Amino acid sequence: MRKLLPLLSTNPHGGGRSALTCRYRCGDACFHEVPNTSDNEYAGDVIAGALSRRSLMRATAVVTVATAAGGAVVAQAAGGPEAVAATPGGHVKHGRSDGARGLRFAPVAPNKDDKVTVPDGYAQSVVIRWGEPILRGAPAFDPDKQTARAQAGQFGYNNDFLSLLPLKGERGRQVLVANHEYTDEMLMFKGYDPENPTREQAEIAWAAHGLSVVVVQEEHRTGKLTPVTRHPLNRRLTATSVFELTGPAAGSPLLRTSADPAGRKVLGTLNNCAGGTTPWGTTLHGEENFNQYFANGSSVTDKRYGLGSGATERKWERFDKRFDAKQEPNESHRFGWVVELDPYDPDSTPRKRTALGRFKHEAAQPRLTADGRPVVYMGDDERFDYFYKFVSSRRMMKGNSRRAREHNLTLLDEGTLYVAKLTGDSPQDVDGTGKLPNDGEFDGSGHWIPLATGDESHVPGMTADEVYVFTRLAGDKVGATKMDRPEDVEPSPRTGRVYVALTNNSDRGKPGKAGADEANPRNLNKHGQVLELAEHWDDPASDGFAWRLFLVAGDPEDPATYFAGYPKERVSPISCPDNVAFDPYGNLWLSTDGNQLGSHDGLFGVATHGERRGELKQFLTVPTGAETCGPIIQERRVLVAVQHPGEVDGASVEKPASHWPDGPGRIVRPSVVAVYRKDGRDIGV
Repeated sequence: MRKLLPLLSTNPHGGGRSALTCRYRCGDACFHEVPNTSDNEYAGDVIAGALSRRSLMRATAVVTVATAAGGAVVAQAAGGPEAVAATPGGHVKHGRSDGARGLRFAPVAPNKDDKVTVPDGYAQSVVIRWGEPILRGAPAFDPDKQTARAQAGQFGYNNDFLSLLPLKGERGRQVLVANHEYTDEMLMFKGYDPENPTREQAEIAWAAHGLSVVVVQEEHRTGKLTPVTRHPLNRRLTATSVFELTGPAAGSPLLRTSADPAGRKVLGTLNNCAGGTTPWGTTLHGEENFNQYFANGSSVTDKRYGLGSGATERKWERFDKRFDAKQEPNESHRFGWVVELDPYDPDSTPRKRTALGRFKHEAAQPRLTADGRPVVYMGDDERFDYFYKFVSSRRMMKGNSRRAREHNLTLLDEGTLYVAKLTGDSPQDVDGTGKLPNDGEFDGSGHWIPLATGDESHVPGMTADEVYVFTRLAGDKVGATKMDRPEDVEPSPRTGRVYVALTNNSDRGKPGKAGADEANPRNLNKHGQVLELAEHWDDPASDGFAWRLFLVAGDPEDPATYFAGYPKERVSPISCPDNVAFDPYGNLWLSTDGNQLGSHDGLFGVATHGERRGELKQFLTVPTGAETCGPIIQERRVLVAVQHPGEVDGASVEKPASHWPDGPGRIVRPSVVAVYRKDGRDIGV
């Protein structure tokens, strides 16, 4: 029997994110009162009578199939081909000793090295750094002479979600799309005074937010990628670019401002976190912690989204009144949406899709129904907030004709928005410690509660416009299940099962807060979990589902952890799962944010099916102060966005906490990294 992989001692800063990250990334969200003060039922308290007879019968059938097969929400229940070879107690048979296909590498040990650490036999290279020019006329990066005009033509700051799209007719080239979530002015500007930022600094930050589109060239022998500067598809969208509001709430009085009395044009996109790639070749980008950019909020302007009552951290309201909620109370309503971008049309206007609801979108990942309608799964990254899906009423047209592309760009404007309610099947066994119920698993059923369809509201006392603009309030009213920060969501392209990263919730179980339930089984939850969901009969448009916790994160030696029944002495320790992705073999890959086990954050692969289901192995770690974001797992390479390196309390340009990626004497720069095998073979085989 192999020994457990080593853990490090506790982080001297208390583990997890630094205070500097909390300030600039989310506006100290975890230090403020939880916005959700509703008294929704806990998942374990929901009785079967709350479901329709049809939903209950279907949920029972799915759970029965899953339990009989002995696995967590197994492939038969989701319509897939494989069963999980496990007993109800979770003991599995094991095959090859070197791992599941795609995960055959020596796991990286937890560490605190100021570099990207990869497995033996693998190499890495930086694809693109903050400030590298991608548009014609943009200058080379010079941190001492940076301007807003220069930054608007350069790769943005704090890269998060990544998408790689094919580029027909240009051999070895792909289109890389990146989110730029937020700026950390302390690490961008020498001598930065947070109480007195200059207009130029604010405008540079506006230009460093948003999205980048850049064509990359593959080096055939290694899998290395390099940017193709000044390619005609290259593009920057910033906090001052024009975006269009579309869908049922577009033009609503709730979205009108003095600068846009029609309520249909927005300047900019902010705090873009994770996202998704559509089957019709566009990308989706979730606007997350938008609240922190707006000053002087009140009970009238906030509506449960966490706007502060005073000045903001960055003080942008000094330079543009739209960031002052007292002067422009509706401007904040124009953020918190899912943005759809067409990377193949550099002249197109990106669209904010109001039919998908407004909240702190971590991600938006679609799949198709059997008849070709997209279904988009979305998490709201806040303690005790909700998990959603949108089902389009229109079918995707195949092909790449102009007519097909124009049609497909309307798919996310018409349909029904739902929120999830989960029911545990062993509520009497959940005591808040993470101890498994007597049936050996945290599992149950659930149903989707409709919120709005087009101009019709399904929520008593709310208009359709109110449902879309104040979606959190709609979730409160219908009694959705409070979750532990639902972040990235990804349907498996092989089985259709949906995986939800629930990062953590240290407030669960505190006085006056919701206690543990079967989907969120630990009070004071600092390590998080991963939910696995199977729609009824593999129909994404279904009104019900079965669910199970696939992974309960933390130190494997802690009894309050679970790895789909796989022996815990054979897995890597993991804490705070955030972004999720799949490799070509059906393995789930998890990046972490705020590791509470004393190591740097990293990227992990875990088998989701077969005899090694639950086997989790660490593939890489990121440098000091950094977070692992935007993983893409291709056959020959792994891409990660290394976000906020050096973001450690007390750090500044003059006193850097990291020297990555360019070494001592150079400014710390968020960057995209490619990892590939030295022998040129496929990843993990």
